[in-house]
Amino acid sequence: MKTLRRLILAFAILYAVFLIAPALLSQQFAPYSLLKNGDILDLLTPLVLLPLYWLMLEYGGAGDATARERFVFVILAAAWAMGQGMHLGANAVGHLLDAFQATDAYALNHFLDEDLSHYIWHAASIGLIVLLLARQSRAPFADERSSFVMEGIAAVLYGLTYFIVTIEAGTLPLGLPFALALVAFGLMRRAQLRQQPLAAFFVFSMLLALILFAGWGLYWRGFPEFSRVGIIK
Repeated sequence: MKTLRRLILAFAILYAVFLIAPALLSQQFAPYSLLKNGDILDLLTPLVLLPLYWLMLEYGGAGDATARERFVFVILAAAWAMGQGMHLGANAVGHLLDAFQATDAYALNHFLDEDLSHYIWHAASIGLIVLLLARQSRAPFADERSSFVMEGIAAVLYGLTYFIVTIEAGTLPLGLPFALALVAFGLMRRAQLRQQPLAAFFVFSMLLALILFAGWGLYWRGFPEFSRVGIIK
């Protein structure tokens, strides 16, 4: 369990870095100015985060992951990488198309960047969470109990990132119901959370995300993207 709890904290930190930092690194990449520094950082996103998902699967419970769980992981990881890669490419090209907004090329690129890629990517992310929770529910750490310290710190980072990414990506119809469902799951399984650090981490994260969704919605009387209200470019 100790190794898993450290993996959870590392995952939450790196998830925040790779999902938020690219949007803030808007300077042109000096060796090839058609790209931005954020695009270059984003190239590393699946190479860093997907192995961490895999390690959380492997260390996610007592005993080994099953062949079926590993097979499902490969499918979800492929979808995750496809959605992230589609977003990276379309977003990089989209920066150059502001003067062509009336064209079909702009409309198609916008669809790939803002709609299809986001939903594939975020649906795969949710699928991976469900897989990790199912694996841990099947084989919890029956003889160990977590203090929730690492899970709590990690949950603050991941919950905040989940909120930011869901709002900015426009995937609230997917992200909000999942957060509600996961918190309800946590309430029903609260007695087992100390033996299931992954469940505790994701449940605490979604609880924070729901609080942030509620605050954002009440403040703006809706759920505008951060870029639409001028917080990020």
